Amino acid sequence: MFPDRTTCRVAEAMYPTSEDELIAAVAEATKNNRKMKVATRFSHSIPKLVCPDGKDGLLISTKNLNKIHKIDTTAKTMTVDSGVTLRQLINEAAKANLSLPYAPYWWGLTIGGMLGTGAHGSSLWGMGSAVHDHVVELRIVSPGGPKDGYVKIRTLNETDVDLDAAKVSLGVLGVISQVTLKLEPIFKRSITYTKKIDSDLGDQALIFGNQHEFADLTWYPSRKEVMYRIDDRVPLTTKGNGLNDFTGFRSTLSAALAIIRSSEENQESRGDAEGKCIGAKLTTSLLRANAYGLTNNGVLFTGYPVVGYQNRLQSSGTCLDSREDALTTACPWDSRVKGEFFHQTTFSIGMSKVKAFIQDVQKLVSLEPKSFCGTEQYNGILMRYVKASTAYLGKQEDGIDFDITYYRSKNPLTPRLFEDILEEMEQMAMFKYGGLPHWGKNRNLAFEGAIKKYKSGGEFIKVMKRFDPKGLFSSEWINQVLGLEEGLSIVKEGCALEGLCICSQDSHCAPTKGYFCRPGRVYKDARVCSTAKN
Repeated sequence: MFPDRTTCRVAEAMYPTSEDELIAAVAEATKNNRKMKVATRFSHSIPKLVCPDGKDGLLISTKNLNKIHKIDTTAKTMTVDSGVTLRQLINEAAKANLSLPYAPYWWGLTIGGMLGTGAHGSSLWGMGSAVHDHVVELRIVSPGGPKDGYVKIRTLNETDVDLDAAKVSLGVLGVISQVTLKLEPIFKRSITYTKKIDSDLGDQALIFGNQHEFADLTWYPSRKEVMYRIDDRVPLTTKGNGLNDFTGFRSTLSAALAIIRSSEENQESRGDAEGKCIGAKLTTSLLRANAYGLTNNGVLFTGYPVVGYQNRLQSSGTCLDSREDALTTACPWDSRVKGEFFHQTTFSIGMSKVKAFIQDVQKLVSLEPKSFCGTEQYNGILMRYVKASTAYLGKQEDGIDFDITYYRSKNPLTPRLFEDILEEMEQMAMFKYGGLPHWGKNRNLAFEGAIKKYKSGGEFIKVMKRFDPKGLFSSEWINQVLGLEEGLSIVKEGCALEGLCICSQDSHCAPTKGYFCRPGRVYKDARVCSTAKN
């Protein structure tokens, strides 16, 4: 359910099983001047990246473009279809004693989807944590003219400047057909979680990523605690066959999910901040007691460090093996059951500004100590390290990605508890500290003016117009995000509650429910929906 509550409807969906079928589909749609978008097998991005304009839109699924084409153990490369999942890639690489060094933590992603949104893990080492920075070649199918048979197939490698546009494509350059990734020999990792107070987090965040190759931090602001993930390579001879089966990505009883959601809704309706804090403490304590799903031998957790092979530790997502009907068990966010329903605000802050941003958030917490318990119910703020990239829409400098998940009402006109605090943090990150949005997450306001933050944003738009001159893979929403059209902010009653606008008058909030448009408390330029009277 997209932030503006629109439904994505298309006239037809196609499931090509080969590059030839993909080429034919793009050519036919181009010939008929038909809008197209690409959807992946598990398609779950929060923004409207997959919605074509108009009623005649075509959705091209990469679900069946899922073949491993070549593994070169000498060159340490792997060529795959764009619909290959991260789980599949990790497993097949391991069979050849190879590994993708850095990856997102959730394996229900496809290679094309990761490139489309700039998905990443956590590291400042080597080439950095973004999957797209390990691409050495890709093939992309784009619209063509009559002389081309209405389709163009481009093979881009490291000698082509256009590769830096295609690495993070937002799906607007065409359909990525095949991708060749540079891998490394398989290795082992050692993971230990350590809890500390957050009083010096601003300083520690700046150095921790350089101390440990796969470091990340999970911050619980209301509890004033941080979990430091000490995560490094170790020699292959190190004993251990650890496994990562992250608790939050496991199959969950549908009935249990419904109970948890009902409890959240009850807390919100009663303004029960203390209840949220109690629930958050229970959730985080259980996660910590169960080592976040890590086991030393695939069955039991017996203590830190957890040592294991890269393919067993880097990513997880066993809830993908839930029954198809989702009636008994499901991933917690499965829309077919009553489960999690949330917003995600995710942005990267450059290292030079990280400390000041963290300190500003801590000032907000000092004003409202319970204000982040709602995010802690979703295991707090995940802080991952990201490295500067040559990709036109990649990270512009080394920094930290802050990933914040929080309750969302089924009613778009219903405000959240501590609405103002989370809105102020969001605006502070994006506008005071120049945060870069995660392309696959966020609400509309996070993309406002975002393209201007990328030094090669204009070059990306030039490539987009050259690859797809009629804009068949673009949409009104994408053009708004890229600054080519107006209307990204949707100003209407209650628009600020869903992040469709930054409030400028009370009606943009929920005045009948006691929420009015007010300045921020720490970031005075913010405009937030607050219960404050003045």
